[in-house]
Amino acid sequence: MGVGLDHLQGLYAQTSDPWGFEHSAYEQAKFAATRAALSQSGYRSAFELGCGNGQLARHLIDLCARYTGMDAVASALRAARQAVPQGRFVQGFYPGPLPEGDFDLLILSEVLYFLDRAGLEQLAIDIQARWPQAEIICVTWLGPTGNPLQGEEALKGFAQALAARDFARLTQTDDYRIDRALPGSGE
Repeated sequence: MGVGLDHLQGLYAQTSDPWGFEHSAYEQAKFAATRAALSQSGYRSAFELGCGNGQLARHLIDLCARYTGMDAVASALRAARQAVPQGRFVQGFYPGPLPEGDFDLLILSEVLYFLDRAGLEQLAIDIQARWPQAEIICVTWLGPTGNPLQGEEALKGFAQALAARDFARLTQTDDYRIDRALPGSGE
């Protein structure tokens, strides 16, 4: 099993911004780089798994006719709803049900290493079955995660499980990388 719900709730026990997303120049630059990695200037409907407190959503919302974020932690979702009132935020713990929607953009920002190999494989199956035409953006932390899977290891496992797509690395710093898979790649 990947990281448990208790661990995630513990991260948000004292604050709705445990990584300092809102005020960190580093995080804001990473969010801007994520936005710059998108292949289009607009999307019908975006979905972000592990949206946290909505700080990345703030950078993407104006590009999306509809935005849905999902997180396991209620306090994070309350903060996300405040940060991005026009977004739709749902509580859920993956692996588990994903929200309904015809998403053409999927954002997986620093979330893959919270899953285990079976969870990564299931996510790949779910994405390919439900959103085969969606653009996928993966942001991966390159430092120690404190989780069973490290960032690049999780990304590699996910990309291998989603063999119908080719992921291209668009950005890499000492701390993170951003990869993108476009619809139709890998076929």
